Amino acid sequence: MPHPAVINFENKPGAVELREIERPSIGDEDVLLQVKAVSVCGSDLHQWHASHGWPVNYPVVLGHEFGGLIAEIGKGVKAWKEGDSVVSETAAVIDPDNPLSRIGLYNLDPNRKGFGYGVNGAMTEYVRVPARCLHRIPKGLSFEKAALTEPCCVAYNAVVKHSDIKPGDRVVVMGPGPIGLLCAAIAKLCGAQVAVVGLDSDRTRLKVAESYGCEAIVDDLEAWAFAGDGMGVDGVVDAAGVSKTLEIALKITRPAGWISKVGWGHQPLGFNLDPLVQKGITLRGSFSHNWPIWERVLDLLATEQLNLDPIIGGVWPLEEWHTAFETMDSTEIVKSVLVPKE
Repeated sequence: MPHPAVINFENKPGAVELREIERPSIGDEDVLLQVKAVSVCGSDLHQWHASHGWPVNYPVVLGHEFGGLIAEIGKGVKAWKEGDSVVSETAAVIDPDNPLSRIGLYNLDPNRKGFGYGVNGAMTEYVRVPARCLHRIPKGLSFEKAALTEPCCVAYNAVVKHSDIKPGDRVVVMGPGPIGLLCAAIAKLCGAQVAVVGLDSDRTRLKVAESYGCEAIVDDLEAWAFAGDGMGVDGVVDAAGVSKTLEIALKITRPAGWISKVGWGHQPLGFNLDPLVQKGITLRGSFSHNWPIWERVLDLLATEQLNLDPIIGGVWPLEEWHTAFETMDSTEIVKSVLVPKE
Protein backbone atom coordinates (compact mmCIF):
# COMPACT_ATOMS: atom_id res chain seq x y z
CA MET A 1 0.00 0.00 0.00
CA PRO A 2 1.47 3.43 -0.96
CA HIS A 3 2.46 5.83 1.82
CA PRO A 4 3.69 9.46 1.85
CA ALA A 5 7.37 10.40 1.65
CA VAL A 6 9.33 13.65 1.48
CA ILE A 7 11.12 13.37 -1.87
CA ASN A 8 14.04 15.42 -3.21
CA PHE A 9 13.43 14.90 -6.92
CA GLU A 10 16.04 17.02 -8.74
CA ASN A 11 19.00 19.31 -8.28
CA LYS A 12 17.32 22.69 -8.18
CA PRO A 13 16.14 24.96 -5.36
CA GLY A 14 12.83 23.90 -3.85
CA ALA A 15 12.74 20.49 -5.57
CA VAL A 16 11.26 18.71 -2.56
CA GLU A 17 7.66 17.57 -2.25
CA LEU A 18 5.41 15.01 -0.59
CA ARG A 19 4.78 12.01 -2.85
CA GLU A 20 3.30 8.55 -2.48
CA ILE A 21 5.74 5.63 -2.61
CA GLU A 22 5.37 1.89 -2.26
CA ARG A 23 6.33 0.09 0.92
CA PRO A 24 9.92 -1.07 0.36
CA SER A 25 10.92 -4.71 0.12
CA ILE A 26 13.87 -5.98 2.15
CA GLY A 27 16.78 -8.37 1.64
CA ASP A 28 17.91 -11.26 3.82
CA GLU A 29 20.21 -9.06 5.95
CA ASP A 30 17.80 -6.12 6.26
CA VAL A 31 14.94 -5.04 8.46
CA LEU A 32 11.91 -2.99 7.53
CA LEU A 33 11.66 -0.15 10.01
CA GLN A 34 8.42 1.61 10.83
CA VAL A 35 9.65 5.17 11.32
CA LYS A 36 8.48 6.77 14.56
CA ALA A 37 10.55 9.95 14.41
CA VAL A 38 12.99 11.51 11.94
CA SER A 39 15.00 14.63 12.64
CA VAL A 40 15.69 17.29 10.02
CA CYS A 41 19.40 17.76 9.29
CA GLY A 42 21.15 20.78 7.83
CA SER A 43 22.04 18.57 4.86
CA ASP A 44 18.31 18.03 4.20
CA LEU A 45 17.94 21.81 4.06
CA HIS A 46 20.96 22.09 1.75
CA GLN A 47 19.42 19.59 -0.66
CA TRP A 48 16.13 21.51 -0.44
CA HIS A 49 18.01 24.67 -1.44
CA ALA A 50 20.26 22.81 -3.93
CA SER A 51 23.26 24.30 -2.09
CA HIS A 52 24.85 20.94 -1.26
CA GLY A 53 28.24 19.76 -2.48
CA TRP A 54 27.72 15.98 -2.61
CA PRO A 55 26.23 13.70 -5.30
CA VAL A 56 22.56 12.77 -4.84
CA ASN A 57 20.77 9.79 -6.36
CA TYR A 58 17.58 11.56 -7.52
CA PRO A 59 14.76 11.05 -6.77
CA VAL A 60 15.44 10.15 -3.15
CA VAL A 61 13.54 10.14 0.13
CA LEU A 62 15.21 12.56 2.54
CA GLY A 63 16.09 11.83 6.16
CA HIS A 64 19.00 10.07 7.84
CA GLU A 65 18.44 10.83 11.54
CA PHE A 66 15.73 8.41 12.62
CA GLY A 67 14.39 5.73 14.91
CA GLY A 68 11.45 3.39 14.94
CA LEU A 69 10.06 -0.10 15.43
CA ILE A 70 11.16 -3.16 13.50
CA ALA A 71 8.17 -4.23 11.39
CA GLU A 72 9.80 -7.08 9.46
CA ILE A 73 13.13 -8.93 9.52
CA GLY A 74 15.10 -10.60 6.74
CA LYS A 75 15.80 -14.32 6.73
CA GLY A 76 19.43 -13.84 7.74
CA VAL A 77 18.81 -11.45 10.65
CA LYS A 78 19.37 -13.16 14.01
CA ALA A 79 19.95 -10.45 16.63
CA TRP A 80 16.65 -8.58 16.23
CA LYS A 81 12.95 -9.28 16.36
CA GLU A 82 9.79 -7.54 15.24
CA GLY A 83 8.73 -4.79 17.64
CA ASP A 84 12.27 -3.86 18.79
CA SER A 85 12.83 -0.12 19.24
CA VAL A 86 15.96 0.94 17.35
CA VAL A 87 17.91 3.76 15.82
CA SER A 88 19.96 3.42 12.67
CA GLU A 89 23.42 4.51 11.62
CA THR A 90 23.70 6.37 8.32
CA ALA A 91 26.10 4.15 6.35
CA ALA A 92 23.41 2.40 4.33
CA VAL A 93 25.86 1.05 1.74
CA ILE A 94 29.46 0.08 2.46
CA ASP A 95 32.04 -2.26 0.98
CA PRO A 96 32.71 -4.77 3.79
CA ASP A 97 35.99 -5.77 2.15
CA ASN A 98 37.36 -2.22 2.01
CA PRO A 99 40.45 -1.94 4.27
CA LEU A 100 38.80 0.83 6.28
CA SER A 101 35.58 -1.13 6.76
CA ARG A 102 37.56 -4.13 7.95
CA ILE A 103 39.04 -2.11 10.83
CA GLY A 104 35.70 -0.57 11.81
CA LEU A 105 36.16 2.76 10.02
CA TYR A 106 33.41 2.11 7.49
CA ASN A 107 32.40 5.75 7.85
CA LEU A 108 35.54 6.54 5.83
CA ASP A 109 34.96 3.87 3.17
CA PRO A 110 35.00 5.78 -0.17
CA ASN A 111 32.20 3.50 -1.42
CA ARG A 112 29.92 4.51 1.45
CA LYS A 113 26.45 5.79 0.58
CA GLY A 114 24.10 7.23 3.14
CA PHE A 115 20.37 7.44 3.66
CA GLY A 116 18.73 10.53 2.21
CA TYR A 117 21.11 11.05 -0.70
CA GLY A 118 22.55 7.70 -1.81
CA VAL A 119 19.53 5.55 -0.95
CA ASN A 120 16.02 6.32 0.26
CA GLY A 121 15.91 7.80 3.74
CA ALA A 122 13.40 7.91 6.57
CA MET A 123 11.09 10.87 5.92
CA THR A 124 8.34 8.35 5.26
CA GLU A 125 6.48 5.60 7.12
CA TYR A 126 8.74 2.62 6.32
CA VAL A 127 12.43 2.41 5.42
CA ARG A 128 14.68 -0.50 4.50
CA VAL A 129 17.70 -0.69 6.84
CA PRO A 130 20.66 -3.12 6.88
CA ALA A 131 20.56 -4.90 10.25
CA ARG A 132 24.25 -4.04 10.84
CA CYS A 133 23.22 -0.36 11.19
CA LEU A 134 20.88 -0.89 14.15
CA HIS A 135 21.26 0.06 17.80
CA ARG A 136 18.76 -0.59 20.55
CA ILE A 137 17.03 2.46 22.04
CA PRO A 138 17.49 2.43 25.82
CA LYS A 139 14.36 2.30 27.97
CA GLY A 140 12.93 5.71 28.76
CA LEU A 141 14.48 7.46 25.76
CA SER A 142 11.77 8.88 23.50
CA PHE A 143 11.79 8.29 19.75
CA GLU A 144 12.01 12.07 19.22
CA LYS A 145 15.24 12.28 21.22
CA ALA A 146 16.58 8.98 19.91
CA ALA A 147 16.25 10.36 16.38
CA LEU A 148 18.96 12.89 17.29
CA THR A 149 21.51 10.20 18.13
CA GLU A 150 23.15 10.65 14.73
CA PRO A 151 24.07 14.36 15.03
CA CYS A 152 25.16 13.72 18.61
CA CYS A 153 27.53 11.07 17.24
CA VAL A 154 28.90 13.52 14.69
CA ALA A 155 29.63 15.94 17.52
CA TYR A 156 31.10 13.25 19.78
CA ASN A 157 33.46 12.15 17.02
CA ALA A 158 34.61 15.72 16.39
CA VAL A 159 35.13 16.67 20.02
CA VAL A 160 36.15 13.46 21.78
CA LYS A 161 37.83 11.43 19.04
CA HIS A 162 39.40 14.15 16.89
CA SER A 163 40.68 16.65 19.41
CA ASP A 164 43.02 16.69 22.38
CA ILE A 165 40.40 18.15 24.71
CA LYS A 166 41.07 17.99 28.45
CA PRO A 167 39.26 19.27 31.54
CA GLY A 168 39.98 22.95 32.03
CA ASP A 169 40.74 23.62 28.37
CA ARG A 170 39.49 26.83 26.79
CA VAL A 171 37.65 25.85 23.62
CA VAL A 172 35.91 27.88 20.93
CA VAL A 173 33.15 26.39 18.78
CA MET A 174 32.67 28.23 15.50
CA GLY A 175 29.05 28.19 14.37
CA PRO A 176 25.90 27.71 16.53
CA GLY A 177 24.14 25.35 14.15
CA PRO A 178 22.89 21.98 15.42
CA ILE A 179 26.29 20.30 15.16
CA GLY A 180 28.10 23.28 16.67
CA LEU A 181 25.77 23.41 19.66
CA LEU A 182 26.06 19.67 20.23
CA CYS A 183 29.85 19.97 19.98
CA ALA A 184 29.70 22.70 22.62
CA ALA A 185 27.52 20.55 24.89
CA ILE A 186 29.92 17.62 24.60
CA ALA A 187 32.94 19.88 25.18
CA LYS A 188 31.27 21.00 28.42
CA LEU A 189 30.83 17.34 29.40
CA CYS A 190 34.58 16.96 28.87
CA GLY A 191 35.19 19.70 31.43
CA ALA A 192 36.18 22.50 29.06
CA GLN A 193 35.41 26.20 29.25
CA VAL A 194 33.53 26.81 26.02
CA ALA A 195 32.63 29.83 23.91
CA VAL A 196 30.29 29.54 20.92
CA VAL A 197 30.73 32.09 18.15
CA GLY A 198 27.98 33.20 15.80
CA LEU A 199 26.54 36.12 13.87
CA ASP A 200 24.02 38.66 15.06
CA SER A 201 21.33 36.63 13.27
CA ASP A 202 22.26 33.63 15.43
CA ARG A 203 21.26 35.17 18.76
CA THR A 204 18.35 32.77 19.33
CA ARG A 205 20.62 29.76 18.91
CA LEU A 206 23.35 31.41 20.97
CA LYS A 207 20.90 31.46 23.87
CA VAL A 208 20.82 27.66 23.56
CA ALA A 209 24.62 27.69 23.91
CA GLU A 210 24.23 29.71 27.11
CA SER A 211 21.76 27.12 28.45
CA TYR A 212 24.61 24.60 28.23
CA GLY A 213 26.85 26.88 30.28
CA CYS A 214 28.79 28.27 27.33
CA GLU A 215 29.83 31.83 26.61
CA ALA A 216 27.95 33.25 23.60
CA ILE A 217 30.02 35.57 21.38
CA VAL A 218 28.98 37.70 18.43
CA ASP A 219 31.63 40.42 18.66
CA ASP A 220 35.08 40.66 20.23
CA LEU A 221 36.06 37.01 20.04
CA GLU A 222 39.72 37.87 20.57
CA ALA A 223 39.04 39.30 24.04
CA TRP A 224 37.81 35.86 25.18
CA ALA A 225 40.30 33.86 23.12
CA PHE A 226 43.38 35.67 24.38
CA ALA A 227 42.30 36.12 27.99
CA GLY A 228 44.59 34.60 30.58
CA ASP A 229 48.16 34.19 29.38
CA GLY A 230 47.44 35.83 26.02
CA MET A 231 48.53 32.83 23.94
CA GLY A 232 45.11 31.83 22.61
CA VAL A 233 42.68 28.98 23.20
CA ASP A 234 43.62 25.34 23.58
CA GLY A 235 41.35 24.23 20.79
CA VAL A 236 38.74 25.18 18.22
CA VAL A 237 35.89 23.12 16.78
CA ASP A 238 35.10 24.53 13.34
CA ALA A 239 31.46 23.63 12.76
CA ALA A 240 30.64 26.56 10.49
CA GLY A 241 31.69 25.18 7.12
CA VAL A 242 33.10 28.39 5.63
CA SER A 243 36.73 29.15 4.89
CA LYS A 244 36.85 32.29 7.03
CA THR A 245 36.21 30.39 10.25
CA LEU A 246 39.25 28.17 9.69
CA GLU A 247 41.36 31.29 9.14
CA ILE A 248 40.07 32.71 12.42
CA ALA A 249 40.70 29.39 14.16
CA LEU A 250 44.36 29.43 13.09
CA LYS A 251 44.67 32.94 14.49
CA ILE A 252 43.16 32.29 17.94
CA THR A 253 44.57 28.81 18.62
CA ARG A 254 47.62 28.79 20.87
CA PRO A 255 50.90 27.17 19.80
CA ALA A 256 50.68 23.36 20.07
CA GLY A 257 46.88 23.63 20.18
CA TRP A 258 44.34 21.79 18.07
CA ILE A 259 41.55 22.40 15.56
CA SER A 260 38.83 19.86 14.82
CA LYS A 261 37.07 20.65 11.54
CA VAL A 262 33.61 19.10 11.21
CA GLY A 263 31.83 21.77 9.14
CA TRP A 264 31.51 21.31 5.38
CA GLY A 265 32.26 24.08 2.89
CA HIS A 266 33.22 23.96 -0.77
CA GLN A 267 34.87 27.39 -1.00
CA PRO A 268 38.61 27.54 -1.73
CA LEU A 269 40.66 28.63 1.27
CA GLY A 270 42.23 31.82 -0.08
CA PHE A 271 44.55 32.38 2.87
CA ASN A 272 48.01 31.40 4.08
CA LEU A 273 48.40 28.19 6.06
CA ASP A 274 51.80 29.14 7.48
CA PRO A 275 50.33 29.74 10.98
CA LEU A 276 49.42 26.04 11.07
CA VAL A 277 53.12 25.22 10.63
CA GLN A 278 54.60 28.05 12.65
CA LYS A 279 52.41 27.36 15.70
CA GLY A 280 52.58 23.59 15.45
CA ILE A 281 48.78 23.30 15.46
CA THR A 282 47.14 19.91 14.96
CA LEU A 283 44.36 20.17 12.36
CA ARG A 284 42.02 17.18 12.07
CA GLY A 285 39.03 16.52 9.89
CA SER A 286 36.10 14.67 11.41
CA PHE A 287 33.47 12.85 9.38
CA SER A 288 30.49 10.80 10.50
CA HIS A 289 30.90 8.06 13.17
CA ASN A 290 31.04 4.33 13.78
CA TRP A 291 29.62 1.61 16.04
CA PRO A 292 31.35 2.33 19.39
CA ILE A 293 30.54 6.03 19.15
CA TRP A 294 26.83 5.22 18.77
CA GLU A 295 26.83 2.98 21.82
CA ARG A 296 28.58 5.63 23.93
CA VAL A 297 26.25 8.42 22.81
CA LEU A 298 23.12 6.36 23.48
CA ASP A 299 24.39 5.89 27.04
CA LEU A 300 24.84 9.65 27.39
CA LEU A 301 21.30 10.26 26.15
CA ALA A 302 19.74 7.53 28.29
CA THR A 303 21.37 8.89 31.45
CA GLU A 304 20.53 12.49 30.45
CA GLN A 305 24.16 13.51 30.81
CA LEU A 306 23.59 14.94 27.32
CA ASN A 307 20.33 16.87 27.48
CA LEU A 308 18.55 17.41 24.17
CA ASP A 309 15.68 19.53 25.50
CA PRO A 310 17.30 22.82 24.35
CA ILE A 311 17.97 21.36 20.88
CA ILE A 312 14.53 20.07 19.85
CA GLY A 313 12.54 23.11 18.83
CA GLY A 314 9.39 21.44 17.59
CA VAL A 315 7.72 18.25 16.39
CA TRP A 316 5.56 18.20 13.25
CA PRO A 317 3.56 15.54 11.36
CA LEU A 318 5.32 14.31 8.23
CA GLU A 319 2.75 16.11 6.07
CA GLU A 320 3.88 19.44 7.58
CA TRP A 321 7.49 18.92 6.50
CA HIS A 322 7.60 22.31 4.77
CA THR A 323 6.78 24.17 7.99
CA ALA A 324 9.36 22.10 9.87
CA PHE A 325 12.00 22.87 7.23
CA GLU A 326 11.20 26.59 7.13
CA THR A 327 11.16 26.97 10.90
CA MET A 328 14.55 25.31 11.28
CA ASP A 329 15.98 27.13 8.26
CA SER A 330 15.00 30.49 9.76
CA THR A 331 17.20 29.69 12.82
CA GLU A 332 14.19 30.24 15.10
CA ILE A 333 14.93 26.78 16.48
CA VAL A 334 17.85 24.35 16.40
CA LYS A 335 16.21 21.10 15.25
CA SER A 336 12.86 20.07 13.80
CA VAL A 337 11.52 16.55 14.20
CA LEU A 338 8.97 14.89 11.92
CA VAL A 339 6.61 12.14 13.05
CA PRO A 340 4.87 9.92 10.47
CA LYS A 341 1.29 8.83 11.12
CA GLU A 342 0.63 5.64 13.07
